[in-house]
Amino acid sequence: MLKLTIDGKEIEVEPGMSVLQACEQAGVEIPRFCYHERLSVAGNCRMCLVEVSPGPPKPQASCALPVADGMEVKTNTPKVEKARNGVMEFLLINHPLDCPICDQGGECDLQDQAMAYGYDGSRYAENKRAVKEKYMGPLVKTIMTRCIHCTRCVRFASEVAGVDAIGLLNRGENAEISTLEEAIHSELSGNVIDLCPVGALTSKPYAFTARPWELSKTESVDVMDAQGCNIRIDARGNEVLRVLPRLHEDINEEWISDKTRFACDGLSRQRLDTPYVRAPDGKLKPTSWGEAFSAIATKLKDSGGEKIAAIAGDIIDVEAMFALKGLMSALGSTNIDCRQDGAKLNANSRAGYIFNSKIAGIDDADALLLVGTNPRLEAPVLNARIRKNWLYCNLPIVSIGANGDFTYEYEDLGFSLDILGQIADGSHSFAKTLARAERPMLIIGMGALCRPDGEGVLAMAKKIADDTGMIIDGWNGFNVLNTAASRVGGLDIGFVPGKNGKDVAAIQNAAQSGAIDVVYLLGADEVDMNSFGDAFVVYQGHHGDAGAHRADVILPGAAYTEKSATYVNLEGRVQLAGRATFPPGEAREDWAIIRALSGEVGQPLPYDTLESLRTALRAAYPTMLAIDTVEAADWSVFSPKDIDLNSSPLTGAIDSFYMTNAIARASETMAQCTEEFGSTDAKATGTNG
Repeated sequence: MLKLTIDGKEIEVEPGMSVLQACEQAGVEIPRFCYHERLSVAGNCRMCLVEVSPGPPKPQASCALPVADGMEVKTNTPKVEKARNGVMEFLLINHPLDCPICDQGGECDLQDQAMAYGYDGSRYAENKRAVKEKYMGPLVKTIMTRCIHCTRCVRFASEVAGVDAIGLLNRGENAEISTLEEAIHSELSGNVIDLCPVGALTSKPYAFTARPWELSKTESVDVMDAQGCNIRIDARGNEVLRVLPRLHEDINEEWISDKTRFACDGLSRQRLDTPYVRAPDGKLKPTSWGEAFSAIATKLKDSGGEKIAAIAGDIIDVEAMFALKGLMSALGSTNIDCRQDGAKLNANSRAGYIFNSKIAGIDDADALLLVGTNPRLEAPVLNARIRKNWLYCNLPIVSIGANGDFTYEYEDLGFSLDILGQIADGSHSFAKTLARAERPMLIIGMGALCRPDGEGVLAMAKKIADDTGMIIDGWNGFNVLNTAASRVGGLDIGFVPGKNGKDVAAIQNAAQSGAIDVVYLLGADEVDMNSFGDAFVVYQGHHGDAGAHRADVILPGAAYTEKSATYVNLEGRVQLAGRATFPPGEAREDWAIIRALSGEVGQPLPYDTLESLRTALRAAYPTMLAIDTVEAADWSVFSPKDIDLNSSPLTGAIDSFYMTNAIARASETMAQCTEEFGSTDAKATGTNG
């Protein structure tokens, strides 16, 4: 530890820290524009000037100055104050006086620091410089005259997002940030809006919509993928206007994907706000809750438990699945499944369906094998973490079953299961790399597990983990990359076929043959709706998507922003989402709909409030008590069947990043992104960029 003095106070800091970091540790605020904790040091803005001795007589940029033993730092002297006043005066020379119409107003670093560290007037009488606006795609709006050239956006694109999309052209007063009139081809591009300390880069869909002080802010959890990024939902009245990231070092740091950030406009489009029943003429007609429940109850009473089935969708909360499981059990049915994509995951072994090393464990990995997954499309924020390890620690990576531009270098081993077999039997060179590594990691995706022989692929992956030393004290490098926000929670509570029960494929076959005559779709839109034959289909959900078009009865539910709910992310972390708005019209929370239906069919569930439901849920499944923690799963009970494998090649799980669920498909912004970038941008079967 090094000792130094900051404003007369002696502190100890670790070697290698900058003076700015030491000042932050000591509780002294240092103004800055270009410095950011997760980006490289640029030293552009010169706002963080301090006096340092021993050293030159002029103020020093604290962000780029390493600490030294015996150093004395002064942050509040007249010289420092005058230097900061001068820097601020230069920054404001060409900055337009358009705060009243700027979307950054009210949360602008330049406004705040001009108040705290600037002069109260201007001495500049020359003509101001104007800069032409730049096109950066359908998500990022530019007013480049406001730009102060901090280069945060340039460094983010290059270092975190891994795309060389933004750069600084020219020099001196002619310098301009530009993308050369191209859209930013990254699933993380919206984060430059948060990084920009002025109003140069703002949200295009949110432009001129609201002011920060008009919005109610609710902490919640993202459901666009399985990572469970922490978010803040900003709403005005009953309309969600924007979604922003919240800091969580172990999950998403402070980034979110563009789908998380911008798909919120889909929450107000194509909504189901009243119950519907299909009339004899084949058309869906609006009806009352009583008539809808009566139609369902009549059908259920005419069917035995073995003729009833339920499928849960990808963005359903744990409470709703728990309630539906209770109802199906009361009706005598074990035909339930939360794996609508057909993933071969066993609910009896938690280690076999979670991200065992945790998301933060990616930082510690020293060898990585990707199997049937394109992390860039399936979990962009997690992919950025892989890139960080590759960028700073030269992480060796190989991929089987998916390729394309992952934003980092890797060895593409093709799509054949034979290669995976060679790694499993130790004959492939990368098996030796895994064995030599201290923290080897394997990530297997839905492209490998949604095959008919998915359990066999899972068994082969387990053999690799066992034979290459991935499972040691304090480290489990075997990871499943789920793509559905509801998947781990559904498996945790056993929303899978019970004794003699049918999975999704068997439900579809039985529905076509007439063995199942009632199918309950709880937000399930990703299954083939033509596969249910003449079965009576009940769809409970919030958007008029595929399930609603097929349904005989529609029960309008609540979207993820409209309910207090529990979600479990891909690493098994239980998280609570807050309610930001209320469901529209007659729509209700999913668990409440199921509770009301249970009373109509004569099998009332034993809870009437969300609190009593959660009490029952946590009593039945104690893992739901551990909020925001991850407990190690028992590896010894994980034993997938070593079944015969077919010869079909492995593939990735997602083709179109922007169209993966009903909310995203209803979003005008996501439609614009699909048109701009194409449904196969960075697709899993592209070429290794």
